[in-house]
Amino acid sequence: MADPIRVLIVDDHLVVRRGLRTFLEIQEDIEVVGEAADGEEGVARAEELRPDIVLMDVKMPGTDGIEALRQLVQLGNPARVLVVTSFTEQRTVVPALRAGAAGYVYKDVDPDALAGAIRSIHAGHVLLQPEVAGALLSEGSGGSAGRGTQLTEREREVLELIADGRSNREIARALVLSEKTVKTHVSNILMKLDLADRTQAALWAVRHGITH
Repeated sequence: MADPIRVLIVDDHLVVRRGLRTFLEIQEDIEVVGEAADGEEGVARAEELRPDIVLMDVKMPGTDGIEALRQLVQLGNPARVLVVTSFTEQRTVVPALRAGAAGYVYKDVDPDALAGAIRSIHAGHVLLQPEVAGALLSEGSGGSAGRGTQLTEREREVLELIADGRSNREIARALVLSEKTVKTHVSNILMKLDLADRTQAALWAVRHGITH
């Protein structure tokens, strides 16, 4: 059996943390490794515990979720962050995604859907709802159309599959490549397009018509 997905919960409300922990601990493939009550503690715990996934609230006293996200990215922490928020406004969610979140869900999400979101994020997918993706695109996702000409044919194929929400493993299977080779292509794509992460790459591809 594969190792469980290690999750850190960062939320300033004890009741929310306990509720999330109670549900997630009955999932056979998910392990809650710790909790934190604000962004500062969340960054420290993420560095200490090195979880696979961080469930991050946005609005917290002191260091909020968006600033904590930025710090994790700056530290090179490999955890993928799933924002769990009660705020539906794009002005809240969009900055979180730009700061490095791999997706978001609302606090009233169905428990099974939350577990599914954690598994999806862990597999390398990006969770975006259409209206938020549209907002990101309207603001521009980094890079220019001209940079697309720097991509090789294989890199464009990889970028198309990133835009489809495929994980590295799925891309490797589709293109008959090793996962290591796919990771190299993804790194080259981000460098050539001057993008920070897969989320920006997927949005860039949609914006410039590099999709199936």
